[in-house]
Amino acid sequence: MQRSVHLLFEGEFLAAFKMYPAIYPIVMLLTFLVANLFIKFKLAHQIKLTLMLLVAATIILNYIIKMNHLFN
Repeated sequence: MQRSVHLLFEGEFLAAFKMYPAIYPIVMLLTFLVANLFIKFKLAHQIKLTLMLLVAATIILNYIIKMNHLFN
């Protein structure tokens, strides 16, 4: 994840995604959490839950794909 963030700061967006596909859902979640500190959204709880599930699903799917590729 650290290398992916480094690539993101360098502007290598596709390389960052290839390094760690969950980087973009995590960035979206963190951006929302920071924005929610200053702006109170009406459906903040549902948005946070959806983004957290998206992050978890991306991480799990990425793991399954990499393990499938490794062992097959």
